[in-house]
Amino acid sequence: MIIFWIAMAGFVAGCSRGSEKPAPGRGKGMPVPVTIATAVQTNFAVQLQAIGAIRPHATVSVKPRVDGQLGQIGFKQGQEVKEGDLIFQIEPRAFEVALKQSEAVLARDVASLQNAEAEMRRTDELANTKAISASAVDVNRAKAASLRATVEADKAAVEIATVQLSYCSIRSPITGRMGLLLVDKGNVVKNGETILAVINQTRPIYADFSIPQRSLPEVREAMASGALAVEAQPPNDGTRPATGQLEVINNQVDSSTGTVLLRAVFPNPAETLWPGQFVNVVLTLRQMTNAITVPSAAVQSSQNGEFVYVVKPDSTVEKRPMVLGPVRGGQSVVQSGVSAGETVVTDGQLRLVPGSTVATKGLAPASRGNTNAPGGPRP
Repeated sequence: MIIFWIAMAGFVAGCSRGSEKPAPGRGKGMPVPVTIATAVQTNFAVQLQAIGAIRPHATVSVKPRVDGQLGQIGFKQGQEVKEGDLIFQIEPRAFEVALKQSEAVLARDVASLQNAEAEMRRTDELANTKAISASAVDVNRAKAASLRATVEADKAAVEIATVQLSYCSIRSPITGRMGLLLVDKGNVVKNGETILAVINQTRPIYADFSIPQRSLPEVREAMASGALAVEAQPPNDGTRPATGQLEVINNQVDSSTGTVLLRAVFPNPAETLWPGQFVNVVLTLRQMTNAITVPSAAVQSSQNGEFVYVVKPDSTVEKRPMVLGPVRGGQSVVQSGVSAGETVVTDGQLRLVPGSTVATKGLAPASRGNTNAPGGPRP
């Protein structure tokens, strides 16, 4: 009986050993599924992105320079006008009468002056013969001098009346687009107070945008080397962005935001940019040729700096420290640490250690083609 139970115990133990499976992960371990991308060599545009606001190149609030009744309106709302175009007419009748009155006073005083000068010449001729007193000579000379001054004042009055009459015709001081009509025909307008309309010059046009103050030295250095290209595009606009160039860097940093205001100018021939519009702005500082780039998702950070996992030919990974350059549009420039053509891990790094075996589950979008060539996509 004892021999029977010993035999049964041995049989059960043997069955248990035969059904035991090895635990996963032992030995080399199971491959870690990862997404990969290839480091590529391409031309890379170093750019800054910002949100900008479109500003008119010039804005004029049209106001009358004389009091009067608004007579004619020489434009349609929203119409483009040229510099010098007649846009408003104030009823000129009262100013025409004032001009005629000034001209009549001038003519009267000119006649008086001519008579006084003739009388002065006669008394001057008689002065040497003692046939007339010296006081009479002095009186005639003073009268002629007074009338000369009066005539000069009359000429100034005629000129003032002429200018006042010219102010009845209000002409556009700039080439631009008219806004809404703010005063209807027939209303009485006041000199320097009533705004009749607003003209905005939209060709060319400005885009104002701000950059962090840490970028200021780089922008100033790039601007010193030549004109910097700027692109502006309204959000969700499928058309090509408008192109212009950086015109000015503001002379101070906004201490409340730590940013610097920049202004770019655009020719805007088709008026794709409109005053008050918000746009996405891209400022290109320089072009890097033959730069090595990897997807920014591949870059990991540690206490010792940035690194990537590089996939070796035997499907194991190597932890590679690297030095980064500019970053744009999900792509990072590699200054050292990775060579063109090497494969890097873009997803799944948290399960990796140096020497881990990986299994590729897909390619990162950036690795399917050269998307960083000049003129490539922006973020």
